[in-house]
Amino acid sequence: MADMGGDQVAEAVEGSVAVLRAAAGLDWEGTPAGRLAWNCRRTAEHMAGDLIAYAGQLAGRATEAYVPFEIVMEDGTDHAGVVDVIGTTGALLAAAVRTTPREVRAFHPYPFRSANREGFAAMGVAEVLLHTHDIAEGLGIAYEPPAALCEAVLTRIFPQVRPGPDHWRTLLWATGRGDLPGRAPVTEWRWSNNLVIGTERLTLQGVTPAAAADLSTGGTGGFAWIEGGPFEGTRDAAGMVVKAYEGGVHRPEWGMFVLVRREDGRAVGGMGFHGAPDEDGRAEVGYDLAEQARGHGYATEALRALAAEALARDDVTTLFAAIDRTNAPSQGVISRAGFTRVSEDVEQYAYELRGLDRSLRLYARES
Repeated sequence: MADMGGDQVAEAVEGSVAVLRAAAGLDWEGTPAGRLAWNCRRTAEHMAGDLIAYAGQLAGRATEAYVPFEIVMEDGTDHAGVVDVIGTTGALLAAAVRTTPREVRAFHPYPFRSANREGFAAMGVAEVLLHTHDIAEGLGIAYEPPAALCEAVLTRIFPQVRPGPDHWRTLLWATGRGDLPGRAPVTEWRWSNNLVIGTERLTLQGVTPAAAADLSTGGTGGFAWIEGGPFEGTRDAAGMVVKAYEGGVHRPEWGMFVLVRREDGRAVGGMGFHGAPDEDGRAEVGYDLAEQARGHGYATEALRALAAEALARDDVTTLFAAIDRTNAPSQGVISRAGFTRVSEDVEQYAYELRGLDRSLRLYARES
């Protein structure tokens, strides 16, 4: 799993500062930054502003909105001074990422209104790589960041983007800055932090492609697991996420979640979907727990929350699961979560949980 933390923020910023400092004598105000509407000076100031804003979100543990401040350059600050500010604000973000506990999440509006330290690190690195590219392109100077940094960004905040043979070119294409053979140009884009769903005792934390790749090959996925975890089913499900990501069909809200206890931050199991809903609005769920976590109601609690989240969407009508006839504990979980047995065969029982008709949901929303 490619790392994403304070060291990666520092590496990205150091590379940017080296390139921009060497170009500080060029015409930043009169030169557009690549394909942006901003000039190079405005783009550099924006980069510094984002770095300090992300550091502030993490340091202040802001959960409802952006902390209401912005950075302003003193009158007379030359381009070299702006580069100094980028280096300083980058160092502040790196420090904030390094000192923020893993379970802390702070506000970011898109798409699920929060991000953890890895998410803010990835967003900060993306801002640095992409805007340094914009400035370099405008000024006509060379810039290409390390492939590992680009891969770390893609596998954390671009889970919907099918990997390409070149991580940097793929990131540029995914953000409307370049072309890839066989892929249509990108005109609109957003990155995507992982979805987190809360319950009384747990958080269901969406698994990024980077974490899934690590889990599927025997790692922890970046989670602190209780003894005996992760269980085999969680590793298998992580492999499904990797396969979907590599095929360009992964959607984070229809992927895998790790169940983390609030009381100690320990991961106890995995739960999620076998893919996005089909054309009839049906999606299959699956789950497992580490053996030491069983018998405490965690799976039932998590499945109720996951089902409620899924069935609130307009493109979902039914959740279903196939449970082995010999797996009585799992049958108990799915029944307590509100699913009904609808059929059976020699080996399995089939269960379903249906949502309200879409027209009824729309009526309720508008009333």
